[in-house]
Amino acid sequence: MTERVRIDIASSEQVTAIAYPAAPEKHAGIRLILAHGAGAGQASSFMVRFAGALATRGIDTVTFNFLYTEQRRRVPDRNDKLEACYRKVIEACRDGVVGGKPREKLVIGGKSMGGRIASQVASADGGGIAGLVLLGYPLHPPGQPEKLRTKHLPGITAPMLLVQGSRDTFGTPAELKPHFGQLKAPVDLYVVEGGDHSFKIPKGLGPSQDRVYEMVLDEIERWLHRLN
Repeated sequence: MTERVRIDIASSEQVTAIAYPAAPEKHAGIRLILAHGAGAGQASSFMVRFAGALATRGIDTVTFNFLYTEQRRRVPDRNDKLEACYRKVIEACRDGVVGGKPREKLVIGGKSMGGRIASQVASADGGGIAGLVLLGYPLHPPGQPEKLRTKHLPGITAPMLLVQGSRDTFGTPAELKPHFGQLKAPVDLYVVEGGDHSFKIPKGLGPSQDRVYEMVLDEIERWLHRLN
């Protein structure tokens, strides 16, 4: 059973978070916050699928809407507002407001923009963050490889897992790898062969899409368990 919680972000502004409790028999003692991408909220099929599957694998998982999504606006908020929202969700998880069990290891991340904002939060203040899971990191806007989103990455000290499709128009694994040398934190890169920004592969060119997602989830689960 999921749990929906309202979190105060600012005066008269709230967002909804959803806690996906870990399967008790597999409980790993880890809480993972996953933020959604720019174009779809926490109710998207991708977010629901990954959060629910990770919970069944023993990972307490929390998703949430950024303010602009909660208010049904299409254009994302400024970076500072997105970061402030993410910090409030982290605070709510640490205080046990969302899902209880505040003593768990805390890992943050998200899909595309959500992962980027998580990385910016971790770079500015990574205290108490055990790791980051970045799903389809948006290295640059499609077709604009000169507009890199890497300046903050060297400030991150927690281990990172990046899952990236080999056909990701926001940045391929080959584009990402040259930037790893300037990072202080250990980085693991899992490549979805043939995958796009959401890890979708062309039909008939590999495993079924369900199998692709399961392989990604297997990798996230293994990586999180190595943090313990």
